[in-house]
Amino acid sequence: MSLKPLTVPGKLESLTAIANYVINATRLAHLDKKATYKLRLAVDEIATNIIQHGYAEPGLTGQIICSAQLDHFHLTIALEDWGVAYNSPKHIPPSNLQQPLTERAMGGLGIYLAIKNVDDLQYERIGDRNLHTFIVRR
Repeated sequence: MSLKPLTVPGKLESLTAIANYVINATRLAHLDKKATYKLRLAVDEIATNIIQHGYAEPGLTGQIICSAQLDHFHLTIALEDWGVAYNSPKHIPPSNLQQPLTERAMGGLGIYLAIKNVDDLQYERIGDRNLHTFIVRR
């Protein structure tokens, strides 16, 4: 089963619509509150990176397509964009996670949280587009 895809502008204002889409998908999948929160956080972190680093920083505009697939075992959420290529799952996590926030450099924690909050996070560059796929077990 799949939900009708959601297409939004690659702007920060679209994060609410993306979050609502993910929440609706988790309801259909009967995920509990903890799993729902973790998936929503993971998708939000990558969507924010797409908007900021894939579109805004290089001066690009574009869309994000969010889609959901549901089977007996998994809920899969996909984010597709045409921004700058960035393989999030290959990102090296911060090495200083034990240090207080005031002693750490900014950045890098969002991707770490995304990877840690789903069962699998995949990335593909297909032609001129990026595809991030989040998989959680039901």
